[in-house]
Amino acid sequence: MFWKKNKTPKPKAVEITDQNFEEMVSNTDQPILLDFWAAWCGPCKAVGPIIDELSGEFEGRAIVGKINVDQNPNLSSYFQVKSIPTLMFIKNRQLIDRYAGLVPKPNLVEMLENLIELEVPDPPAPEDVAKDEEE
Repeated sequence: MFWKKNKTPKPKAVEITDQNFEEMVSNTDQPILLDFWAAWCGPCKAVGPIIDELSGEFEGRAIVGKINVDQNPNLSSYFQVKSIPTLMFIKNRQLIDRYAGLVPKPNLVEMLENLIELEVPDPPAPEDVAKDEEE
């Protein structure tokens, strides 16, 4: 008799694209970790499985997403990604921190936990910014 291994699907980070960025990232109240990567990047291949694991471990508490820089040039340009992997931590639609290169999993866990705990005031509404500029 052959025993079937319990094949529970491994968690995967959310695929963020130029097209779904607003829906997936800009319109959420959850903290966000974004991994800018490319298929040809050796260090990206090392951090990719860690990012996928974190997406499962932080499900419901944070969004963990991946952005392929080759397929999403607008986001790469907007965030001025110069090297990969680049990891960005966002809360309340504000960039809190960014790191280029490999970061060990325990450090990423700590950074995400700190991001979740971090109190970040809401950004000013666009109409408030326009009013301040007029004065």
